[in-house]
Amino acid sequence: MIDIRERYEYDEGAICKENIPLEQMMTSVDKIVKDRQVIIYCQSGKRSSSIIYMLEKEFKFNNLYSLDGGYKAYSEI
Repeated sequence: MIDIRERYEYDEGAICKENIPLEQMMTSVDKIVKDRQVIIYCQSGKRSSSIIYMLEKEFKFNNLYSLDGGYKAYSEI
């Protein structure tokens, strides 16, 4: 699981220990495993869906999933 929100968002609460802000994702692909499922999340799910599309297109990932509704939806449970 990877949180792609900005550091200040992550510091206010997170689901996981891995925080790679969105603008660093395309240069941090070595931190993303390819041999198991990886959930990527942001605040609402929009940024994570966009970066997953880009990672799949550019680096041929096929194991990435966006947390539906993002951290906001998760925190409302």
